[in-house]
Amino acid sequence: MSPAPDRVLDRADALFDVGRYEQAAALAAQHLATDPDDAVALVLLARCQHRLGREGEALDTVERALRAEPDALPGWLMRTHILLALKRHEEAERAARHAVELAPQYWGSHYALGTVLDRSVRTERRREAYEAARTAVTLAPEESDAHFLVGLTAQRTGHHRIAQQAYETALRLDPESSEAHNNLSLLHLRRRWFRRGAWTKAAEGFVESAALDMNDRQARYNLETMAWGTAAGARWVALAGYLATLFGSGALRGGPVDDGLVTYGIALVVLVGGWAGWALWNVRRIPTRLRRPLLLVARNCRPVLAMAGAVGLLGLHSAVSMALWTLEASAFRVLGYPLFWVVIITYWVSRSALQRRAPTSERGR
Repeated sequence: MSPAPDRVLDRADALFDVGRYEQAAALAAQHLATDPDDAVALVLLARCQHRLGREGEALDTVERALRAEPDALPGWLMRTHILLALKRHEEAERAARHAVELAPQYWGSHYALGTVLDRSVRTERRREAYEAARTAVTLAPEESDAHFLVGLTAQRTGHHRIAQQAYETALRLDPESSEAHNNLSLLHLRRRWFRRGAWTKAAEGFVESAALDMNDRQARYNLETMAWGTAAGARWVALAGYLATLFGSGALRGGPVDDGLVTYGIALVVLVGGWAGWALWNVRRIPTRLRRPLLLVARNCRPVLAMAGAVGLLGLHSAVSMALWTLEASAFRVLGYPLFWVVIITYWVSRSALQRRAPTSERGR
């Protein structure tokens, strides 16, 4: 005896909720074999196909659902998301506006419209997206997604304080929202030069976001950017140390001993003090719990390794030059001068390579 149709759909819904989309789709298709015009089952099947990346099939399925039940709100909302995934923005906007007409008091209609309008490059559309998000929050103040959309649209229009408050509210309602963690961290990162501890808060948020969603490429890329920035920041210390080394070791070889010792001492202070200060600054701003995640990200990111390697080689050269100052100056110029330019060139090359690793959404910002 076959299971009751309602029970089959309930099982399919449950499988969808736990991410087993293939099995959920199979059960929905099984139900549709006996009732091909069931709009609820068709929308569920379209949702599964959408999550599996089969957007063309999903659109065909949701069109069948809307032919069976033209005013079904779930069908119009699903159609909006599928068209948005297919980058058919004008059609997605029309579908979202129709959903708002069908259910003006339902927060999800305004959320869908705000999501579509937020993808526009036109400023007035983004302002309208913010208003749609605010309407969604008014209708459903306990929905984390609505607050997140307010934060996203406010952030895009430059209202960073509003965006921060919205992300914080979204996280209060849903502490496991990886997107809210990620975007709030981006705001902290913007203020790293102006607010103490902002860089650390940003790193913590990116780590939390990546931990909550292992497929979150955006959070991983942000961590890579922070690791690269840490290595790139050391280039100034390495370059200053190299220049100090030239003067310090050269003064001992080519001038009065007393004057040479003073110059050498100053150069040594610049070299050791620069690296000690850089190390202390990073130890203070990177808590112990964040060092391992940053190192794991760094060792799998070639731009970070390249930048760190170039800086490390120049720093090592400076240290050896100061220690072995009695050797001929030409022996160090042969190595030091190319390494000096390697650091500068690596900075720009690795920066470009890192930008190419950015997820598509980040490139478009």
